[in-house]
Amino acid sequence: MSRVLLPGSSRSLAMAAPAVHTLTKPPPPYTSRHVAVIGAGAAGLVAARELRREGHRVVVYERESQVGGTWIYTPKTEPDPLGLDQARPIVHSSLYRSLRTNLPREVMGFRDYPFMARADWSGDPRRFPGHAEVLAYLKGFASEFGIEEMVRFEREVVKVGLLDANDNSKWSVKSRKKGNGDEEDEVFDAVVVCNGHYTEPRIAEIPGIDTWPGKQIHSHNYRTPEPFKDQVVVLIGSSASAVDISRDIAPVAKGVHVAVRSSEGENLGKQPSFSNVWLHPVIKLVHEDGAVVFADGTSVYANVILHCTGYKYHFPFLETNGVVSVDDNRVGPLYKHVFPPVLAPWLSFIGLLWKVVPFPQFEFQSKWIAGVLSGKIALPSLKEMMENIEYFYAELEAAGIPKRYTHRQSKTQFLYNDWLADQCGIPGMEEWKKGMYSAASQNKLARPETYRDEWEDDDLVSRAYEDFARFTSSQM
Repeated sequence: MSRVLLPGSSRSLAMAAPAVHTLTKPPPPYTSRHVAVIGAGAAGLVAARELRREGHRVVVYERESQVGGTWIYTPKTEPDPLGLDQARPIVHSSLYRSLRTNLPREVMGFRDYPFMARADWSGDPRRFPGHAEVLAYLKGFASEFGIEEMVRFEREVVKVGLLDANDNSKWSVKSRKKGNGDEEDEVFDAVVVCNGHYTEPRIAEIPGIDTWPGKQIHSHNYRTPEPFKDQVVVLIGSSASAVDISRDIAPVAKGVHVAVRSSEGENLGKQPSFSNVWLHPVIKLVHEDGAVVFADGTSVYANVILHCTGYKYHFPFLETNGVVSVDDNRVGPLYKHVFPPVLAPWLSFIGLLWKVVPFPQFEFQSKWIAGVLSGKIALPSLKEMMENIEYFYAELEAAGIPKRYTHRQSKTQFLYNDWLADQCGIPGMEEWKKGMYSAASQNKLARPETYRDEWEDDDLVSRAYEDFARFTSSQM
């Protein structure tokens, strides 16, 4: 497991900087900047709030007609069920109808707007609520802090690039109005990218798939179980969505065969909670007669292969002349997953990390970016940032961690969040949040069918609400 590195590591690993030079000086102290935020999902909303709190002038671009990003559920799906056609009409959300959070609501909230059941908008008071409750929370957050007044709705960003190749502190943002197609150009001092990463599907490579006669679909286009009635489904993946969807379709499907990466034989086979769900190793190949052959030699004749195989980072609007690239799902080079050193601090990213508690981390990243742009927080030198990144990459490689997992955190997230908090001079993540995250993770492994509705760690909940009460009283 890689550790979170401090800036200016003494260990120097050579890495040639991209052929672009930093020609502008760092911002002077307490400077107000004109900042574009791309996206009005959870990351974009908290970024806008923190930037404005720091005195910056903010414009948020959102292609939908409301805030919420990926938490806006729609029954619509894309005409290409695998999401491979780059010309397809894009459906931003990947939510399925039955989705509930896999984290307790208290853990998910922003610090000064706790995610509690509220009389003014809450319709789902469960500890692990459905997606509609999360959207209601984000809308409540936007209303509470007046964020919607900064949002330009139904404006899709089509191009972001430097206004002048010799000045990396001036950015041109071109947007297109949904409906009439009117285009608009505006110049900003900085751009914060918050466009999410649950829209562009990653697909498993399967030998023989070109002649396999069944249907394929990516979980991005899964909404309800009814289309899988009486079907034999092979589902690829072991993520939270894969677990949820396999259980969602099991009651209607003829059989569900889940293919996972695992070397533990005892983990494979029939699942005790369902009479028609089996675990298998990865798919070895498929045949034109409909057979799906797994790595252990077993096979099944299937109607559908459902790819729950994750997503690609995708920034079709971003032009950086190769300074920032996506290579095997590594966005880089990025200092602390946020700043590309050559373009820092004028370009930044929020929300790339996964297997994390997202909303609180977005908040820490946003505060850091806002403070750096105002000049209150200093970044290391270009050389130090590049060395830090290369050291981090070398650690991943030494640990045998594939490049595509560069932005996966899991256990290191709290160390990372606390490092961000230290940069900002604010308290780190609450201990009860860390405890509730750990408890939820353990409960999910022990009771995958019931962990959302059986919560035993009431002491952690009590600490959370005591903290909420202290904050509320301090604001009165």
